[in-house]
Amino acid sequence: MMRQRVYGVMGISSIMANWNADFSGYPKTTSKGETFGSDKAFKYPMKKMWDENGEKVLYIKSITTVPDKKNGGVNVVPQTLLQRYKQLFNSEDVADAKKVLENLFNAVDVKNFGATFAEKGCNIAITGAVQFGQGFNKYTDSMPQEQQILSPFRDAKASEKNKDGEEAKNSSLGTKIVSDEAHYFYPFVINPKTYKEYIELGVTQGYTQEDYQKFKETALCAATSFATNAKAGCENEFGLFVETQEDVYLPDLTTYIQFEHNDNEKNIIRVQCGDLLQEFATKINAVEIYYNPFTTKLETDISNVKMYHIFTRKEL
Repeated sequence: MMRQRVYGVMGISSIMANWNADFSGYPKTTSKGETFGSDKAFKYPMKKMWDENGEKVLYIKSITTVPDKKNGGVNVVPQTLLQRYKQLFNSEDVADAKKVLENLFNAVDVKNFGATFAEKGCNIAITGAVQFGQGFNKYTDSMPQEQQILSPFRDAKASEKNKDGEEAKNSSLGTKIVSDEAHYFYPFVINPKTYKEYIELGVTQGYTQEDYQKFKETALCAATSFATNAKAGCENEFGLFVETQEDVYLPDLTTYIQFEHNDNEKNIIRVQCGDLLQEFATKINAVEIYYNPFTTKLETDISNVKMYHIFTRKEL
């Protein structure tokens, strides 16, 4: 089991894109009007990337077919949790809770983020070693943009008859809503001790250094990878990792980060938590910051920090 804790921040840029929409289609906001992205919005690209790389991912939408008893043929529907479990582990027997736990810990998303597995005869809740907070947009001038999109097809309902008794001849209109620019910063913490009881049960070896490295590599590029087919305009732009000894407890590090937009120059990300970390200097193993030096200027008061290019991973 990995011994150290990890505290950090992941940053996502969204340029003419919609990183996390609410049910109205607009970027998600609080009651005070602050734009934010949920932890689910960050985790999903990570799960998608793991799934595409052949890893076992339990909590991701997958589809199956069921007979359409009313009209004949088949319908395409999402799988149930039990169907997904059977697909991954080739078993739908959930009577043995210990075996279910062993299987769950073999899914990379469960190993990181935990799980709620509620099936008849087996009700399991696992608190994940990795916990994300909500990612708030730190670019204060972010504004939503609504775009009209012309469909290549007529609306079948509208084309029946218009008010003059004639069929509608024009294509239907759609709407796309994006933020002109937004920069989300997500706090996270990794606590390997979370799985102590499950290690004692013998169902997992715990959260390991290998698990952490896999999380780290995926967290630094999943949004950029996902942008190629679903979230164009969204990409990873920042990563802060503070590795500490197991008895160190740090606050939300996003409160120490500021973002400054520059129209004609590089944007500035300021990380001002040097005084805080200095208080734990003898118990901090390493501090790393990842960013894109071509678009961003990084300013920080942290001593002994290593800087890396977020895409190439080369030290700066």
